[in-house]
Amino acid sequence: MNTERFTRRQFVAATSLGSLAAAAGQAVPARARAGQVAAKLAIKGGTPVRTRGFPGWPVWDPKHDEERVVSVLRSGVWSRARVVDEFERKYAELLGTKRCLATTHGTTALITALDALDVGVGDEVLVGPYTFVATISVIFLAGALPIMVDTDRETFLVNPAKMEEKITPNTKAILPVHIYGLPADMDRINAIARKHNLVVLEDACQAWLAEYRGRKCGALGDLGCFSFQNSKHLTCGEGGAVTGDAAAVMDRAVSYHNFGRGGNRLGSKCRMTEFQAAILLAQMQRLEEQTRRRWENGAYLTSKLQGIPGITPHKLYDGVTRAVYHLYPLRYDPEGFGVPRSRFLAALQAEGIPCGGGYGRLNKAPFIENTLRSRNFQRMYSKAQLDHCREQIECPDNDALCAEAVCFSQRLLLGTRADIDDIANAVIKVYENRAQLA
Repeated sequence: MNTERFTRRQFVAATSLGSLAAAAGQAVPARARAGQVAAKLAIKGGTPVRTRGFPGWPVWDPKHDEERVVSVLRSGVWSRARVVDEFERKYAELLGTKRCLATTHGTTALITALDALDVGVGDEVLVGPYTFVATISVIFLAGALPIMVDTDRETFLVNPAKMEEKITPNTKAILPVHIYGLPADMDRINAIARKHNLVVLEDACQAWLAEYRGRKCGALGDLGCFSFQNSKHLTCGEGGAVTGDAAAVMDRAVSYHNFGRGGNRLGSKCRMTEFQAAILLAQMQRLEEQTRRRWENGAYLTSKLQGIPGITPHKLYDGVTRAVYHLYPLRYDPEGFGVPRSRFLAALQAEGIPCGGGYGRLNKAPFIENTLRSRNFQRMYSKAQLDHCREQIECPDNDALCAEAVCFSQRLLLGTRADIDDIANAVIKVYENRAQLA
């Protein structure tokens, strides 16, 4: 793989140089613009910048990976046993936590973790709205109320500066999401939690091997949760995990995920199968190298996009030592670029660059109001409590971000520097020929 290593210092330097170039009036970085000339856009019948595909996903090596799965098949032991135990031990070692519990999904990992942390009826959980729906739905499924904290548009992550104003006597937990594999500002979040005696549950379902001050996401709060769904960097089709250090809390999680056994308590069935664990153990052999490649290519892409009018790459918090880029996000300004976002996305896709608009306004999703109006929640909470939850869905920064986000899938970052050049050159081609989209 022909990739150059980017240290964090080089990443900051590259992005700073791009900012300086833009400030100096160089609208498009020269290194990104090289070779670009006026051309007919592919969406108008021209030749696309890229005609070959990007790396596929998931990655699978039949020679080495199938042996584990076939071994499980032939063993006749397909439900949770020694292979799941092996995965849990190795994943905990990889993250630097004392314990890991494998579950059926990332969603059931979150449900299990909330139960282990004793979050339930009467409790409020601070959570950001720029996330996958499961982050919010599991809070409701626990019987608690999600209290939305607005998004930091520059980072795509929950804004710690807006957390304390949302805390009430009913607040029990903070649920930060390392969305897209971008670590949240955990120093400030943990400080708020300590000040107000709150538990912290990290939704690290898109943040395998992401790092904050050299420590892995999922090892920074009271518990962490991961997803191994088919699109994820560590995948077995479906699967999840809970990670943590506190023995008593992890014991509660183990009990809950196995019908409450061992704890004489109410529980469910969220046990991972041996097949899932076998696939994960095989996938783990490539995870570090793939993660390094995404990190380096993500930094390189940021350096190439800096200074293009209307394009603002995401910002990383000062404590971030590695982002893992489940998606690579940027903010798109239609006035600065010159065309509406929908036309930009369509033109970029026609140039052979898969892209999308990121998450929608989850804080305004109809299921939230439907849940608050439901018979069970009307019984569990007073009108004042339900109205308080309703009032928190107003998140203007998140609403603005949802209208301006543009994202590239993690598989685009698994290629070469030439692949990343194609992404940047396609963006520049669309910009320089944007008049064709009028």
